[in-house]
Amino acid sequence: MHFSSVIHILGFLLMFLAIAMLLPIPFSLHYGDAVHFQLLFSAIITFVCGLIGFKSTRFERDLRPKEGFAVVTFGWVSFSIFGSLPFLISGTIPSFTNAFFETMSGFTTTGATILTDIESLPEGILFWRSLTHWIGGMGIIVLSLAILPFLGVGGMQLFKAEVPGPTADKLTPRITQTAKILWGVYVLISAAETALLMLGGMSLFEALCHTFGTMATGGFSTRNASIGSYNSAYVDYVVIFFMLLAGTNFALHYRFLRGNFKAYFRNREFLVFFSIIIAATILIGLDTFLLRYENAALALRKTLFQVVSILTTTGYGTADYEQWAFSSQFILFIMMFMGGCAGSTGGGMKIMRIFILVKFVFSEFTRLLHPHAVVPVRIGNSSVSREVATNVVGFFILFMLLFVIGVLAMSSMGLDMATSFGAVAASLGNIGPGLGKVGPTDHYAHIPLIGKWVLALLMLMGRLEVFTVIILFSPSYWRK
Repeated sequence: MHFSSVIHILGFLLMFLAIAMLLPIPFSLHYGDAVHFQLLFSAIITFVCGLIGFKSTRFERDLRPKEGFAVVTFGWVSFSIFGSLPFLISGTIPSFTNAFFETMSGFTTTGATILTDIESLPEGILFWRSLTHWIGGMGIIVLSLAILPFLGVGGMQLFKAEVPGPTADKLTPRITQTAKILWGVYVLISAAETALLMLGGMSLFEALCHTFGTMATGGFSTRNASIGSYNSAYVDYVVIFFMLLAGTNFALHYRFLRGNFKAYFRNREFLVFFSIIIAATILIGLDTFLLRYENAALALRKTLFQVVSILTTTGYGTADYEQWAFSSQFILFIMMFMGGCAGSTGGGMKIMRIFILVKFVFSEFTRLLHPHAVVPVRIGNSSVSREVATNVVGFFILFMLLFVIGVLAMSSMGLDMATSFGAVAASLGNIGPGLGKVGPTDHYAHIPLIGKWVLALLMLMGRLEVFTVIILFSPSYWRK
């Protein structure tokens, strides 16, 4: 392990984080919430620490996989530590555990909160809280690929660690150009949503905060009742549309903007993703259409919003789905594990992995019936290699094993089973709201201190798709 290279890059990333901390200051000054000095002080501390790490080390050679995994994992941890400074210094979240939990939840785009009265927080702090989503959404490391070339850093190892899905969809041969394209699309769509939300009556502050939560599939809101507080069909459908975009592979958006208007419907993963949304909306709608709401239009809006919010792992809410039928809650719970498409800002296992897993299982059934047959796993016209299929099976087993261990850990702390299941699924899947006492109208403030650290670790593992973090615990990783 070349620690000098790792610290050198982390130092640079912390300097970038410090600059990002300055962005909430104009809103703090505008609203007169008196936290602009605390934000500036947090930025100075972060910048100085980053500068020390950057100047005291040097980049030795091109990154190997070891350094790539270390930079990504420790990058998220260091961002969460320093990103908690505005909460701590301002006194809005005086406990380090709670501040770290809130910040990790932000950067991993989970959206789980320990806050009991969000609207009482200063606007500058709320803006920073939502901004952590937007930075973490497309990925701290993917962003760095667009601005690190002058360091001579080989970006491919960082990209593989940041996007460890079954397939890496490089849009251009140069990884730096790929990162710039992804961020360009991200910024463009974010600007469009901000404008549309302002047309719906939101202020620039509210529109930006909710855009950050939508595009990052995070879910932090400036309101206690989340999106439901606006009680607006226009706002609901705008957020639904952009949650769908955020949960879709951004490579498809790029191709659409380049004139390939059939890109979405030629992509099997997107078709499965869209089909799941339609099927879940119809199934849950059998409950909400008939029993919960006074008219079909309202029932459709509430149902579709929650289905899209959970499947894309955004976590925004317009209804308390724990008041719905148990069958509806169960469908939403299953969707917590699925997540969005590969190459999206969504969490969970990803639709592509679920698709490959199902295809692989059916191919194994065929092999049992016809032992000598060659039965490839196909996604459209492409054949999935045995190595990729095996990786997906391994990921699924590890993901579910972590879920079981997490539930056992949380239940051992005195939480009921519904809360334990909901908290672990929501953290590992980067969703935010779960079931039981961490449902859509609840919070995580009551979770025991150790439980918050366990859930924060699960958030990190879920955001970096398990392998990137787990590999650091392997003895072979640290051997020469």
